Amino acid sequence: MRGLGLLGISIPLLASIPVFAAEGKLDTGNTAWMLTASALVVFMTVPGLALFYGGLDKTKSILNTIAMSFSAFAVVTLTWVIIGYSIAYGDDIAGFIGNPFQYILAKGISGLNDAGYPALLDVMFQLTFATITTALVSGSYVGRMKFSAWLIFAVLWSIIVYPPIAHWVWGGGFLANDGALDFAGGTVVHINAGIAGLVGALILGRRKDTTLIPNNVPLVALGAGILWFGWFGFNAGSALAANETAVWAMLNTTVATSTAALTWMIIEWLHAGKPTVVGISSGIIAGLVAITPAAGFVNIIGDIFIGAIASILAYFAVAVLKPKFGYDDALDVFGIHGVAGIVGAILTGVFADPNVGGSAGLLYGNPGQVIVQIKGVVATIVYSGVLTAIILLVVKAIVGLRVSEEEEVEGIDSSQHGEKAYNI
Repeated sequence: MRGLGLLGISIPLLASIPVFAAEGKLDTGNTAWMLTASALVVFMTVPGLALFYGGLDKTKSILNTIAMSFSAFAVVTLTWVIIGYSIAYGDDIAGFIGNPFQYILAKGISGLNDAGYPALLDVMFQLTFATITTALVSGSYVGRMKFSAWLIFAVLWSIIVYPPIAHWVWGGGFLANDGALDFAGGTVVHINAGIAGLVGALILGRRKDTTLIPNNVPLVALGAGILWFGWFGFNAGSALAANETAVWAMLNTTVATSTAALTWMIIEWLHAGKPTVVGISSGIIAGLVAITPAAGFVNIIGDIFIGAIASILAYFAVAVLKPKFGYDDALDVFGIHGVAGIVGAILTGVFADPNVGGSAGLLYGNPGQVIVQIKGVVATIVYSGVLTAIILLVVKAIVGLRVSEEEEVEGIDSSQHGEKAYNI
């Protein structure tokens, strides 16, 4: 989610360091665009992700699934403004975290940044990334996790896991210093959430009934459409200015997502016999995820390859790997976000075009960029996996993780919220 430049050039390291200027002229175009982009990413989580996940889940747990997204947004908003932003964007400490006390409750943030919009707006824009990343994780846990356990997990994970990884890539940490490319969150958001989802699914264990027939396919389609629309704020907003880089990010997002949706549809048609709306929606998400790290760095050819390859591998993870290994990643957070995020992050190092974003990948004479990208992927997997496991074990010791078998069979909406989605 960092990209930038007043000159339209993507310079992740420079863009990742907040610059506060007391003087300067307000750039109303950049300010209006960043306000809009922030609102678009909010719209992705509430209601976009909530409806997408809710429609995919069972009738008896749809409300709990929606509540997990809504509550994640609320919880992480507070953890972010209190300490998360400081950890991510405070002065660097050993390449690992930012000074956690530097911007507590947004103190000391004033004036205009180097893009000419209020520096405080960066807190809001980055907040939306932290909130949706935490909400994404919930898709692996639905149908069996205590709501109280989820709330505690969201607090701890949004402080301990997300901000340090954001600092590594966007806040001047060790991956930024290595030259890692992650325009809008392939490692920070999607690999991070996908690995946390997989680890949590393994620790929580399988649901009593792992079959999952979506309770409301139109909600799934609506949620996917809202996510696609909101993703323009996610990716194009990460140019941090209304410039040519933002246009490239928007165009690449559209092309890669369309490619991935068609690829998933064709594969499912050949493999399962029918092209389903849920499948097309899944392809849309896979494409959006895969192009996220590359959106401001690649041209149309790289864009198409990234969308197609990510969709193929994500479909394989969902349709083949999950059944084979039996892990209960309920809504395929790892299969889509984790796998497509890994593909997108690595292929950014292959297809990065210096004529688009100023950075060269393997095909443009810089094979070392692939190594740097793999390093970022591995570091994110290890850190997110280990710390997520520790957090879940701590939460388990405090309140327990799973509802009882009787509550799960009855329906988690009734047992956790005292409500039913459909009072017919």
